Amino acid sequence: MKIIACNSNKVLAEEISSYLGVNLADASIRNFGDHEIFVEINENIRGEDVFIIQSTSHPANDHLMELLITIDASKRGSAKRITAVLPYYGYARQDRKTGPRTPISAKLVANLITSAGADRVLTMDLHAGQIQGFFDIPLDNIFSAPPIIKDIKSKFNQNNNLVIVSPDVGGVVRARAFAKRLNAGLAIADKRREKAGESEVMNIIGEVENKTCILLDDIADSAGTLCNAASALKSNGAKEIYSYIAHGVLSGKALERIKESAIKELVLTDSIQASEDVKNTKNIRHISIAPLMGEAIKRINSDSSVSALFE
Repeated sequence: MKIIACNSNKVLAEEISSYLGVNLADASIRNFGDHEIFVEINENIRGEDVFIIQSTSHPANDHLMELLITIDASKRGSAKRITAVLPYYGYARQDRKTGPRTPISAKLVANLITSAGADRVLTMDLHAGQIQGFFDIPLDNIFSAPPIIKDIKSKFNQNNNLVIVSPDVGGVVRARAFAKRLNAGLAIADKRREKAGESEVMNIIGEVENKTCILLDDIADSAGTLCNAASALKSNGAKEIYSYIAHGVLSGKALERIKESAIKELVLTDSIQASEDVKNTKNIRHISIAPLMGEAIKRINSDSSVSALFE
């Protein structure tokens, strides 16, 4: 087995390799003066099971090209099998046509990864489940639920006033699954316009008064919906508000919004490497998915069941 770390999340790649007890492969991924990407693998990978770790987070296009070129270099180096490991799958929100003459970019990315020479893909918490069908190669979509549930249980041990909240209607299935596992209540933040021309109002469906609320979602980008939902929960009498997010994209004024919001603590996985600004934000904390990703890689390498991790 060879683990190759691209540049998007080297910290996570090092933690995964440490969990597996193997050293990262010696590979050089750098830019020429004109910003073309060059990849050189400095050790023999002939006949090896190669895992390339790369989240396609900001800057998404550079990180995607790094991944594709590293796959190509591995293929030309006669790797036996190449697995693209994307803790965060960028472009996942462009999973359907939203109007005439618009792209399905998630499908295009799937085609690019396959054409580059990947034999299989490992990713986590795909924004849209149908993306699995965009690939003509095996894809394992694992879930961040185990480390998140473990963290919630350790932090809110024996808290009978716990309510899991979906910040929008689209995340209800995920929130319900967590509520069931944690034996907690369920609530939904519902955005709607009462009348044409009026601004959207956030309504809370479910009992949250004097409850400890946990907002749960897969991606926090601008964090607008998240912070608005937290504000609505506070207005409805919630005692404390926390949030658990799988992928902390946090673009634009997201950090500013989170600092000023009613959210006491935002917990992110490390699928996207945290910037210094994120690290220095007092009400943001990270939990590691390295053991989860490492175990999935180990099972793929040994041709064992990955889905058994979640049974």
